[in-house]
Amino acid sequence: MRLTNSIDISSSALTAGRLRMDVIASNIANADVTRGQLVNGKWVPYQRKLVVMESKGMPNFQQTLNNAMDQTGDGVKITKITGDRTPFKQVYNPTHPDADENGYVLLPNVDVAKEMIDMISATRSYEANITALNASKSMFMKALEIGR
Repeated sequence: MRLTNSIDISSSALTAGRLRMDVIASNIANADVTRGQLVNGKWVPYQRKLVVMESKGMPNFQQTLNNAMDQTGDGVKITKITGDRTPFKQVYNPTHPDADENGYVLLPNVDVAKEMIDMISATRSYEANITALNASKSMFMKALEIGR
């Protein structure tokens, strides 16, 4: 086990948390974009993005048990950023330039309240990892002071 393992774990979580906050900010910024992507010559609204994370550690229990004395974990990694498959919102607004023949406009599937809750969760996770990183740094400094 390396001494810097806890720092590596915290730093990977901080990187993943920052990307998660960037994606949430993008979702909020595009909450009203009706022309997000051109598909088959037709504009479709912006589709909400989701971050998928998983552990970098061992994939099964046996490998975890075999390597328990060598390492405590490897942190977290982003596996992909996917689009949310929930349907787009339909709003009746016949004067909108993107309204269909019935007067309905497709709006993005972004709920700003849900995004704000996700942002708070991501911020708290980021703060917790900063605290863990600072605790590890403090322990290393105390260990170095022992030799004086």
